[in-house]
Amino acid sequence: MAMDDKKLIERIANGEKIQAGEEISSGYRAELMRLMVVFVDSELAGAAGFAEQINEGPGLRERQVAAQIVADKFDHAEKVLTLLKEFGVDNRLYVASHAWEARLSRYLDLGNRRIGGDKRLNVFHYPLQGWTDALVMNALMAAASGIQLKELRNASYAPLADAMRAVAEGESRHAELGERGLQDLIDRNGTDAAQVAVEFWYPKVAATFGRSDSQHNDRFRAYGLITKTNDQRLNEWEGLVNDVLTRLGLTVPDTE
Repeated sequence: MAMDDKKLIERIANGEKIQAGEEISSGYRAELMRLMVVFVDSELAGAAGFAEQINEGPGLRERQVAAQIVADKFDHAEKVLTLLKEFGVDNRLYVASHAWEARLSRYLDLGNRRIGGDKRLNVFHYPLQGWTDALVMNALMAAASGIQLKELRNASYAPLADAMRAVAEGESRHAELGERGLQDLIDRNGTDAAQVAVEFWYPKVAATFGRSDSQHNDRFRAYGLITKTNDQRLNEWEGLVNDVLTRLGLTVPDTE
């Protein structure tokens, strides 16, 4: 018998974790699955897009790092996709169900609109255009992922929290590699191309934090899956990446 929603929320408010195999309310199940599916789809789409840039790296070291980032993304997707088995998801069928490499035009402004098909974050609908563009996107998005994963390490669903601790370590490395790669590129080529990429990707990554009035965010917090509002997470990201961009000699875009 499914657990009553009120009782489940009371348990979570008292600091209890929901374990694999427990009967949960339909509302909790829906939001938990949504959260996991968005993560898996974004990792698969992100890996597919970044894989195309591996051979754009200027040297073997850069290509090795890019290949490792792609491998890490597939590993992160697998960790959470494995959790979805309990909810009736067939891993092989799921991976084959969408064209993860598919992209839309960079001229579109998707904002927070949900696009049909898979549940990737909208930022992964835009194609990468060359090595500099890929480095900038990776650096900005790795910082965003780190903020989001920091919360999920304490999610009320214990198996997800456990999986996210390992994933968070990987994303932290991606952020470090992204900043280091950008610094090397700027040292060689200056800031012009990187600044163009920042102007494009900064608002796209900012949009991944969602709307201020998101009902999904309200439900995620009620169920203890995350703790912060979308605005709080966005502000944290802006503070972090603005410092990084300033260190690199880049200008923070005016998004007002």
